[in-house]
Amino acid sequence: MLYLALALFIFALFFFRKSSVQQKEAGLPGGRIIYSDTRGWGKVEKPLFYAQMELTGKPDYLVEQNGKIIPVEVKSGRAPDAPYDSHIFQLAAYCLLVEKTYDTRPPYGIIHYENRDFAIDYTRELEEALIDLLVEIKRDEHKRDVPRSHEQASRCARCGYRNTCDQRLA
Repeated sequence: MLYLALALFIFALFFFRKSSVQQKEAGLPGGRIIYSDTRGWGKVEKPLFYAQMELTGKPDYLVEQNGKIIPVEVKSGRAPDAPYDSHIFQLAAYCLLVEKTYDTRPPYGIIHYENRDFAIDYTRELEEALIDLLVEIKRDEHKRDVPRSHEQASRCARCGYRNTCDQRLA
């Protein structure tokens, strides 16, 4: 009986360690995963929604840590020197969605790249910049002619509007 208990204990330690390694590799902070949109951790959750801004999103992970909910966005590929603005605003949108859905404001969110993580503080300034951007997007949604917002041929090559765009670069 003692050997069985010891074997079960070793077995449990092995799985606890494996789980911890997987969580670290995914760029997740310590805490309980309460939401996952990666299929690798189980069923895909429904999107978060904030009706007032007509904002919908599915963060890769939400981790509950000491009563706070931390959104984590996982990016493929190696990290740039600093996170791209688009990645920061995507994470800020998830922070706003968390605040409106769970009635708790995340202090920060994490952008996880293959080789590096960035913790982005969810400040009032970032929230205001996000809301300004969302208002601008809504305003542009009704325009008939919106100019291209970049000079990068590689972005144009991957764009979903490439076949209908009269401003494409490549």
